[in-house]
Amino acid sequence: MNNTGISHDDARRIIEEGGEEVTPEDLKKVLRQEKKIKRKLSGPLGKFVDEARTLFELIRDYWNKRYTEVPWWTIGAAATSLLYILDPMDIVPDFIPGIGLLDDASVLSVCLFMIRRDLEKYTAWKADEAAVEEVSSDGI
Repeated sequence: MNNTGISHDDARRIIEEGGEEVTPEDLKKVLRQEKKIKRKLSGPLGKFVDEARTLFELIRDYWNKRYTEVPWWTIGAAATSLLYILDPMDIVPDFIPGIGLLDDASVLSVCLFMIRRDLEKYTAWKADEAAVEEVSSDGI
């Protein structure tokens, strides 16, 4: 354990195993619990709000078949990190003052690092989609 509550290797293992085991039902759970997860992120984990928003958008666009140019494992890793945040009794229980959310931050940080290339491709696609929608709404 380090100052983030769990080691980088432990966080990586959680993401790798979860990314392989996630199911479509897990994706539904993430999307159903989005508000609750975002509430947890609005406190001490606030620096992750924008990144988490992108993860939710990625999962939603994948689920709705708008964006499928991403490996299933990446979707699984994103879902795993968000579900980990939702679980109050994870490796370091959330109710422990001072360190309870540090493992959540560690898992989310490691996930973001592991899937950064796929997130970059997704955000580029999202920007292109927004540009196309803007042109379409201008009547061109």
